[in-house]
Amino acid sequence: MQKEYKTITEISGPLVFAEVDEPVGYDEMVEIETPNGETRRGQVLESTSKFVAIQVFEGTSGIDKESSVRFLGETLQMPLTEDLLGRVLSGSGEPIDGGPEIEPDEERPIVGAAINPTAREYPEEFIQTGVSSIDGMNTLVRGQKLPIFSGSGLPHNDLALQIARQATVPEEGEDESEFAVIFGAMGITQEEANEFMDDFERTGALERSIVFMNLADDPAVERTVTPRMALTTAEYLAFEEDYHVLVILTDMTNYCEALREIGAAREEVPGRRGYPGYMYTDLAQLYERAGRIEGRDGSVTQIPILTMPGDDETHPIPDLTGYITEGQVMMDRDLHSQGYEPPVNVLPSLSRLMDDGIGEGLTRGDHADVKDQMFAAYAEGEDLRDLVNIVGREALSERDNRYLDFADRFEKEFIDQGFETNRDIDETLDLAWKLLSMFPKTELNRIDEEAIEQYYHEDVSTDDEAEEVTAD
Repeated sequence: MQKEYKTITEISGPLVFAEVDEPVGYDEMVEIETPNGETRRGQVLESTSKFVAIQVFEGTSGIDKESSVRFLGETLQMPLTEDLLGRVLSGSGEPIDGGPEIEPDEERPIVGAAINPTAREYPEEFIQTGVSSIDGMNTLVRGQKLPIFSGSGLPHNDLALQIARQATVPEEGEDESEFAVIFGAMGITQEEANEFMDDFERTGALERSIVFMNLADDPAVERTVTPRMALTTAEYLAFEEDYHVLVILTDMTNYCEALREIGAAREEVPGRRGYPGYMYTDLAQLYERAGRIEGRDGSVTQIPILTMPGDDETHPIPDLTGYITEGQVMMDRDLHSQGYEPPVNVLPSLSRLMDDGIGEGLTRGDHADVKDQMFAAYAEGEDLRDLVNIVGREALSERDNRYLDFADRFEKEFIDQGFETNRDIDETLDLAWKLLSMFPKTELNRIDEEAIEQYYHEDVSTDDEAEEVTAD
């Protein structure tokens, strides 16, 4: 039963406070009608027996104490249908692409339903992004949550679009139409929104995607709803329509700033650096909606993207995200300044579920062994770069110089592939073997001899030796 009041007592930022004569349900939807007849939507953020705090999605401008507040007796619902594929929606789920109104098959609360831990299926199937630094070194697994840690000015949006265009589930007999991408943008500029939409339309990626768009000038409160709208849609497609859904959320920093703004308006006691003390719980409610369920064919995989304020990995947002998720992909400012695309630094990056999604028999030998050998060689080359700055290359041994050359070629040939290049896993591992073949076979101590005999490039090491003789 709907209840209506004209008892607004205070308006503070995105919040409206009103007196009530009986308790109102938490998260209950509200309609606020202004004196000029305009209707705004809101949601109950706090409720007692005497007053409620309402967060208003469209902003509080024009609302005054003469406005009426109507409680609808239901929570915010997302209209769901498979026909949402190819549509562009606002951050609150309203169509903004000029298409027809949504005719849902059903509606669900955006808070979602927690997955019973005993019903969860362990993530262990590979998702191919077409990006070598991810597929080869920090593999994304179906049902995983793998964030991208970036910084202001770095091309994380380009990487997000590349993954959205290229991501597939490479299984024999798997129909690619069963793979869908949900793109949730929070607090982005109009220019960024135009770039996203131009790319989606140019590449045809929009046909298998659903885009939720919250702009920087949209109310901050809407930003807290956008990821929940996206994830509710993902759960429907995955667990009712059997899609493998990749959810890309950018930028989680803007989402957390919205939490801080709302917390300040509520005069809450702040936590670290002014963020709400419950931010860890709030982020976990989003990230833990990734996964697989036993008996269901679909899956929800998440790639949250966040910009670290001041490139600080210890900032509360990346710090708490790292606790909840299964690794991170780190973008690097030095690699970006050298023109590498995408500028992913694989050494501090990590995919904790990688070894479960790759391995012997997948392709090109044991992928895990190849990855370990590449990590070891690149790490040694990076260490030697520091030494070269002190003693020079002439003071290093032939072996050390070979590792330095490997580090240079690894960045130029493996990392730097451009944002338009799509490499399948075979191409990525072929390139890995070509780079590892710079070393004598005795240096490849992390790969079994059978794989070395089968995939080692004899011509690469011979060419390198010929170059050294010519140089002498």
